[in-house]
Amino acid sequence: MAGVVLACLAESLAALALGVPNGQAATGGNGMMLDKTLVAWVSPTNLTQRGGSVLTLDDRNGRFDGIVFGEIAEARWMAGSDMWKRSLRDQSAIQAEIAGPDKIVQVAITYSGKKVTVYRDGQAYAQHEIAEPQGFGPESVALIGLRHIEAGDQACFVGSVYDARIYDRALTADVLASLKPHQESQPKPIAWWSFADGKAADRMGRFPASLLYGDARIADGALRLGGGVSYLLATQTGPHGAIGMSAAERNRAYRERLLKDPHRPGYHFVIPEGSAMPFDPNGAIFWKGRYHLFYIFQDTRGHNWGHVSSTDLFHWRHHPTGLVEGMFSGNCFINKEGRPTMCYHQVGQGNAMAVALDDELNEWKKLDTNPITPKTAPGDPHHDRYRSWDPYGWLESDTYYAIFGGERPSVAKAPTLGGEWKYVGDLMAGSVPGVSITEDVSCPDFFEIGGKRMLLCISHRLGARYYLGDWKGEAFHPTFHEKMSWNDNSYFAPESLLDDRGRRIMWAWVFDAPGFKMRSDYDWSGTMSLPRVLSLPEDGILRMDPPEEIERLRCRPVEAANVAVPTDSDVPLAGIAGNSLELEVEMEAPGAAQFGVKVCCSPDGTEETLVHWDRATARLTVDATRSSLGDVSKTIEAGPLTLKDGEPLRLRVFVDKSIVEVFANSRQAVMRRIYPSRADSVEVRLFSKGAPAKVTRIRAWDIMPSNPY
Repeated sequence: MAGVVLACLAESLAALALGVPNGQAATGGNGMMLDKTLVAWVSPTNLTQRGGSVLTLDDRNGRFDGIVFGEIAEARWMAGSDMWKRSLRDQSAIQAEIAGPDKIVQVAITYSGKKVTVYRDGQAYAQHEIAEPQGFGPESVALIGLRHIEAGDQACFVGSVYDARIYDRALTADVLASLKPHQESQPKPIAWWSFADGKAADRMGRFPASLLYGDARIADGALRLGGGVSYLLATQTGPHGAIGMSAAERNRAYRERLLKDPHRPGYHFVIPEGSAMPFDPNGAIFWKGRYHLFYIFQDTRGHNWGHVSSTDLFHWRHHPTGLVEGMFSGNCFINKEGRPTMCYHQVGQGNAMAVALDDELNEWKKLDTNPITPKTAPGDPHHDRYRSWDPYGWLESDTYYAIFGGERPSVAKAPTLGGEWKYVGDLMAGSVPGVSITEDVSCPDFFEIGGKRMLLCISHRLGARYYLGDWKGEAFHPTFHEKMSWNDNSYFAPESLLDDRGRRIMWAWVFDAPGFKMRSDYDWSGTMSLPRVLSLPEDGILRMDPPEEIERLRCRPVEAANVAVPTDSDVPLAGIAGNSLELEVEMEAPGAAQFGVKVCCSPDGTEETLVHWDRATARLTVDATRSSLGDVSKTIEAGPLTLKDGEPLRLRVFVDKSIVEVFANSRQAVMRRIYPSRADSVEVRLFSKGAPAKVTRIRAWDIMPSNPY
């Protein structure tokens, strides 16, 4: 979630051993810690700040529990959690904090089964029941200052933290009242940061790597958090079970681990190692005969851009990481001197530029004049734009322009890259029916297509989407809007380029299914969609197709024609099966309520994923409600598709382990993550409901994986 997401460290710092001594703590499956106590001694700098945390446990999958200050109601301590799942929403009865920067208060939260209690100086402050406790296991990290790793750089506590601890049980009020900062306790905490010695280290050794970010510093026996980007992140170094191995042996073991992952896609581009949250595609450009694609990942340097290049869009060469330290979303364009130039968000500074120094695009120079965000004063209509993110830069005639994304996107311009950037005004000159002019515009991508301008973007509420319209008067005048994600935001953060053949090609970040423990099980996260070729013919309807280069991955072709599908029946396809395949299906079913194809079917039908057209809703649908017997998200994604009278349904279905992507009649594309639990869930079947159907032709191929591992 470009611009508003702060992510966890990469795989090499991912293994947090939350040990449970003597079996005294409540645990869930796989050693997950359920009961716990978070406690900290703190002084808030001001009582009007909103949403920072003095101590958080985060599982790196979007779930966290933390001691949060003022997120829902000003000056109130609360149990923070992902989307308030374990938080008390009604805080009207909670007493406001009155302590300022000169007073230290102890704040603690205990989790005992489904009961959550907040304490202040050993006295119960608030209490509530939750539906289910959240477990924290080996992949978790600890944060002091930042609410959670996806909160963004505006959600940091401002004040001082003198002592912070994690216990693997729910402590009583008497025990909490007996605790003293900088002094040992019984029971012992499993993690303890006492800043009296001037160090950021966890004294219990559970989090050997404690790193300070932004304005965080240790002084006079406390962690001082000065606002803006200011926090401590703690994790454990060393790969799982790899102590004593050489670097080569560790790399080989990790590669073997990835190869054994039954859900790691083979021909979609995925992160080569570690975790990436976010995994936005960025800086895409066709340069010197190659497609270059950058992507966000995290390590001890913060947010960085990984870099790959390809000549065929599917076989990627990895480049050195030349854009590091605070790199958030942006794009690449050619400047007046003919050099590739990145316009991006520099975390903690604002929007910025960097220019390529070599034709491999390995070395970059960030401008000495960064940031390009114009300076404003109170009263200026753009004064709040320092909160903007996700810029998009381009050269129009002899002027540089940049869109500054966010909830109120604006346009700035300058005569030179390093010159004085000034605000032009709002990006949106108006809106379209059903879409507010204030709708969040993030990850903007702005280009000409079919005689119109397209604004390809996301909102964090709607996911991927696009506008069509006109650029005039230094503003965008939209005339049409459509979404590319409907059920949820799992198709996200689009990025595109124009190649030497005049093709507009885009990618998107494909989310992992909520609740699926892929990162903890296999230590990686980050998947791109298939590249989509966008075009806008004279009828004004956007076309979306996979690039022809994917056909080079085809092998073992199978073809059939004139297959009859009786009413309300499934027809197995002999000789067509697999979890890395492409299907081309042309199908007619006058009067059928639903008709299409089922993929990843188990022999007994307990697992299956449906791809079909629904007549009543006129929608192309991927139904994953029965895709797995496991405890994973089971959802339906559906995008609008109107078929003309007599027009057959033409499907191109791509199955790649845990992803199904579908293109229909070149006018719609839908994707869904699936995680079949059975190794035999590989069958393909045709089906029709309410009336018979006829498949005039079906072709299938196995698709050769193109990722190195």
